[in-house]
Amino acid sequence: MTSTGVPLGLSWLPSVVGNWVPGARPLPPYQTFNFAVEIEGLLVGGFTEVSGLESQVEVEEYREGGVNGFVHKLPGRTSHANLVLSHGLTSMSTLWNWYYNTTLGAIQRRNGTIMLLDPQQVPVMWWNFRNAVPVRWTGPTFSAVSDEVGVESLELAHEGLTKPLLGQAVALAAGIAGMAGR
Repeated sequence: MTSTGVPLGLSWLPSVVGNWVPGARPLPPYQTFNFAVEIEGLLVGGFTEVSGLESQVEVEEYREGGVNGFVHKLPGRTSHANLVLSHGLTSMSTLWNWYYNTTLGAIQRRNGTIMLLDPQQVPVMWWNFRNAVPVRWTGPTFSAVSDEVGVESLELAHEGLTKPLLGQAVALAAGIAGMAGR
């Protein structure tokens, strides 16, 4: 038995039963090509790619004397990957200026939000990052044999991600409304 009184192995039952209700379908996953990024106080334009939206809890192992069947695994420090924001090169030098000022010692930490949008461009889910500072800038690759758009990237070190409850509620409500409209 688990602490909820459900026999071990049957804790999956409520979610499966919910999926077997006639006419009910699981919520469809969101497509990731429709997103927006807002960085406090910066006018940048649209980004073509965002990567590094990840977080990890380090695991510390504790070997208890006399217990040979397993090793205790204890949650430790949480770490966050750097965010990498990429966009087509334009005449606006906002990202470069923020990075360059950092290299000169004029460090300005900024908060921001990465928003996943629905087909009508309405945010349905978002992640906030805090106290970001640019740690790497990458400019375009030049090639005389290609007509690709030049892309610049800015890598941001930050002090953590949050996924606000309001964003989670909006995502759930939008998914349920979308299912009702089918």
